[in-house]
This record gives sequence, structure tokens and C-alpha cells, in this order.
Amino acid sequence: MAGNRDRFSTATRLRLLGEQTAARVYRSQNRRQDRRSRLTGRAAFLALVMCTLVVALAYPTRQFVSQRNEIAEQERLTREARQRVEELRDEKARLQDDAYIERLAREHLHYVMPGETGYTMIDPDAARKHQEGREATDRPWYSNVLDDVDNADRPER
Repeated sequence: MAGNRDRFSTATRLRLLGEQTAARVYRSQNRRQDRRSRLTGRAAFLALVMCTLVVALAYPTRQFVSQRNEIAEQERLTREARQRVEELRDEKARLQDDAYIERLAREHLHYVMPGETGYTMIDPDAARKHQEGREATDRPWYSNVLDDVDNADRPER
């Protein structure tokens, strides 16, 4: 009976309880670590898959954005070209009008109609500068051309 009592003594019970508890805690920690290591492995695999997808999609995405920008630029150039074509068509239509041509000839070429008297005002300062050998920048273009034709036969100074 003494052995029986020893078996159910408080110290023995506490020792057995402590061993059982320690075993449970040890098993629980092992399970958690196994779960953590599995979770870490899964997380690493998932991260690897995500990185692969990002890398795999990065180049096509960049190409797509680049091509969209290029398409937008080409559409802008097309709109500008169409606008320029319309302007040129309008100008062509205006150039078919004799009154418009006459007005351009009077304004830019200083033409006069038969019976009219044309006057050209000369700036005295510009004439003086020209006589001194300096080019006058505010003279009409045709005056410079005529002077160049007149001076073409003269020897260099």
C-alpha cells in the first residue's frame, strides 16, 4: 500500500502533471514552429510568384503605355495636319479671287492700276545710311534686290 500511496502522493502527482504539461507545451511549440515554417515557405513562394508576375508584366505594360503615348502624339499631328490642309484650301480658294490677288499685288508689290499715280516715300535717314555704305534694314526688299543688280557689274571696292 505504501507503493500505492507513493503513486498517488501529491509530489508524484505534481511531478507527473509538470511532465505532462511540459510535453504538451513542447508539442505545441513544435506545431507552431512547423506551422510558422510552412507559412513562411508559403509566403516566400507567394512572394516569388508575385515578383515573377510583376517582372513578367512590367515590360509589356511599359510598351503599352509608350505606344499609347505615341498614338496620342500621332493623333495630335494628324489633327494639326488636317487643320493646315484646311488653311491651305482656304488660301487656295482666296487665290482664285481676282480682287484678293489685286489687293496682294497693291500691298506687297506696290502695283498701281493704269491711270493711277504711285508714290513711294523714302526715309531720308535710310537713304543717307545707304549712301554711306550701310545697309538699311527698313527698306523694301525689292530696293535691296535692285541695288544688288545695279552693283553686280561694279568691281569690288
